This record gives sequence, structure tokens and C-alpha cells, in this order.
Amino acid sequence: MRFLGVLFLCLSVQMLWAQTAPRYSNEFLNIGVSARALAMGNAHSAIVQDVTAGYWNPAGLLGIRTRYEVSAMHAEQFGGIAKYDYASFATPVDSNSHIAISAIRFGIDDIPDTRFLYDANGNINYDNVRYFSASDYAFLLSYARRSSWLGGLDWGANVKVIYRNAGDFANAFGFGLDFGAQWRRNGWQVGVMLRDVSTTFNTWTHNTTLLYDVYVQTGNRLAKNSTEITLPRAIIGVARNIKINEKIDVLATVETITTTDGRRNVLLPTNRLSTDLAGGLEVGYKKTAFVRMGINNFQEIKNLSGTGTFWRSQLNFGMGVVIKKFTIDYALTRNYTDRESGALYSNIFSLKLGF
Repeated sequence: MRFLGVLFLCLSVQMLWAQTAPRYSNEFLNIGVSARALAMGNAHSAIVQDVTAGYWNPAGLLGIRTRYEVSAMHAEQFGGIAKYDYASFATPVDSNSHIAISAIRFGIDDIPDTRFLYDANGNINYDNVRYFSASDYAFLLSYARRSSWLGGLDWGANVKVIYRNAGDFANAFGFGLDFGAQWRRNGWQVGVMLRDVSTTFNTWTHNTTLLYDVYVQTGNRLAKNSTEITLPRAIIGVARNIKINEKIDVLATVETITTTDGRRNVLLPTNRLSTDLAGGLEVGYKKTAFVRMGINNFQEIKNLSGTGTFWRSQLNFGMGVVIKKFTIDYALTRNYTDRESGALYSNIFSLKLGF
């Protein structure tokens, strides 16, 4: 009860900050990991039961049935400009608890630095062009434990450290906490994930000496060291597993994602809280072959004439194969559709091994 009281107090304080807090802070942590989850619309908080639970809901780590489990994923976005990499490892502490460590990198490499493009004589010299990377890193240490509450409630928490950098020009360090829980009964599964429940703070340091001349010439103000905050979001998922026969199982899941940083372009926006929906479906054959689909990221878009709006969402598809203790998953995610470019897709693979 004391923990719940402190949690309520923290969330109340975050609500007061929502008007001034930046939206989409640390948004790279909301992209998602595992091709299985991405294919199911990121609706994963209630059903995750493997090493990727360190990201989706740490309570799900208790579903791992091997001594060790590892997972990795590589994805490219925006035509290969941005790289997204993920790796994780999990192992039990004892019969009632599990730990895991996860690492995420989202970065754009080989960005040209043209500050020295012109030499001392005013001539263009492409040999003077340098290159740098803008990268975001996150490291998650996860812990999960079984309890006797509500007839068998699993809970878990993340401690996460964040490092962000823009070459030698700026960098930031951040710290935050997540809390998750799962409950299962008679084929029903419920998951709750509170991300950034402590509020995640990123402290930025800018190397203004490298950009002083550019800022003066362009009339811009020099950047100042600052602290960026990421307010909590609450994810609640419900899933149902239906056994069709001895060979075929169907798993359906839906979840709500509520942010506390003000109005967002989602299904149910308000000035302080915004709530979106996500859903996924998985059909399994002998627990070795799977077909999946999902939907998420609902947005209201203005039409080209500006006289009206229409709703758009992200559709996802995928499949997976389990060979003994090795799993390979594939996801085809549709980022968006418009009249000019049509549908844009990303092909994503992830691997998992238990041993």
C-alpha cells in the first residue's frame, strides 16, 4: 500500500508537469523490439513470456523455461538511413525470480560535417568534410518476481540508463524506472506496464565552442545545458488464448497506451492525457509455426485540400518458426500510406535462442 501511495503521488506530480514537458522525449524507446511484437502491433505487455520482456514488461521474464535466453534484432528505417539494434540476455536468480539485461541503439551514422568545407582561400575542398553519428543508447537492467497476490501475480521492474549524443557537439545522460505486472487465469492474460514511472531525466551538455562561429553567423542563440524529462505512460493489455484443437491455437490481444505529456494525435486525445489502441492476432500450429497480424498508431490526418480529415493506422504482418530452442521471427510493418508514395514497408527479422 505504501508503494501504491508513492506511485500515485508521483503520477500526480507528472500531471502537473504535462503542460510544459516536451512531447516525444526519448521516443526511440517506443519503437519496439522483436519481430513477433512488431507484427502484432506492439500489443505485447500481456503476452510477452521471453527475454524481450525486459523491454515490454519485465514481469514476463518469469515465463522463460531455459537456463539462459538471448535475443537480437537489427532494423533499418527511413530507407536505411537510421539503424536500430537490440540485444538482450536473461537468466533465473532462483525458482521465483529472473533478471535480464537489454541494450538498444538507434542511430544515424556518417552525417557530413561541412564546417570546414571551404579552405582558408575560400575554395571548396571536399577532403575537409568530416563525418559524425547521432545516436541514442539505452541499457535496461530488469528484475522479475512471482508473488501470491491475486492468486499468482507476477511483477517486475526496470532500471534504465540512457546515453544520447550528437557527435562531439552535444550529449546527454538519463536515468529512469519502469514497473510491470502480469496476471493469468483460465486462458485470460492481463498485463500492466508503467514506463518512466519515476519520470526519466536526460541532462544535456552542449559543446558550444565547436559551433560558436556558426551560431554567430546565422544569428542563432547558443544552446544551453538543460534537462529534458520524459513523463510516464501507462500500458494496459488484455489477451485471450483459444485452443482450436490439438494442433492450432489462436492468441488475441488488445491494449491501451496512455501518455501524460499532453495532447497527442491519437484516438482519444485530451489536453493532459492521450490514449491510443493497439491490437494483435497470432495463429500457431503445433507451437512451432506462427502467422501474425496487428494494428496500431492511429492518427487523424488532414486531406490535401485542408477541408477535412481522415484516419490512418499502421498495419503489420509477420510469421515465426521455432526449431527446438531456436526461434526466428519476421515482421512486415507498414509505416504509412499516402496518395503519392503509396505504402511504405519495413522488413524486420529477430532471433532468439534458449540454452
